[in-house]
Amino acid sequence: MTKPDVITLTGLRAFGHHGVFDFERRDGQEFIIDLVVELDMRPAAASDDVAHTVDYGALATGVVAIVTGEPLNLIEALAERIATSVLEHPLVRVVTVTVHKPSAPIPTAFRDVSVSVTRERRGA
Repeated sequence: MTKPDVITLTGLRAFGHHGVFDFERRDGQEFIIDLVVELDMRPAAASDDVAHTVDYGALATGVVAIVTGEPLNLIEALAERIATSVLEHPLVRVVTVTVHKPSAPIPTAFRDVSVSVTRERRGA
């Protein structure tokens, strides 16, 4: 079996107001998002036309809009919302979204906390 073609966005940063605590929703914090998007890139490679692939600039803009948008309690819900949005692009077969919350209110020293979800297009 061959490996899928992927577009990867790593370290996309946006400020949002997600969290279960009132101060998180009030003050907000930076979230870091990684995406791995699986699609068939052969048509884009053959045509050299962005219309035959997924515009990673548009992906980034869409993710930032979600992170900076409506507050959610859980980063699991945020990851799901992002994955659902990415799968709206008709060429995307599978997406893995990782949401990092490096300033999570954890009472001990840590470098990062993150959740990852992988979702695929129904019927794929």
